[in-house]
Amino acid sequence: MKKFLEEFKAFALKGNVMDMAIGVIIGGAFTAIVTAFTDDFITPLISIFGGTEFGGKIPLPGPEGNAILWGDFISAVVNFLIVALILFSMLKAINKLLNLRKKEEEEAAPTTKICPFCKSEINKDATRCPHCTSQLSE
Repeated sequence: MKKFLEEFKAFALKGNVMDMAIGVIIGGAFTAIVTAFTDDFITPLISIFGGTEFGGKIPLPGPEGNAILWGDFISAVVNFLIVALILFSMLKAINKLLNLRKKEEEEAAPTTKICPFCKSEINKDATRCPHCTSQLSE
């Protein structure tokens, strides 16, 4: 049981898990902002151009108040599209930054080494020196 708890503690305190938890919390707060933006700005603008009440509903037979809330559904779709667009843009920017960093690291990595026998510069993957033909151990 002690080993299980130690493994769980190591898992829960890993950077990836903590980053994911922070991302979920920020995502929830961001979703609330996008919902407010859609309800307060986008919906009234669509109502102006559409000429109808955007938060409409279609009454259904049966118990009173039973209706299809098509306006709420369209608001949810607009919310989703805004969140998806922003997340896509953020991930694209993050990936671009990571690729730039990776390219800098690759460029900084040495591509040559010095032969220990004749001190000539040779390819780092060479197993034999092209100048003195010595067998290289590395």
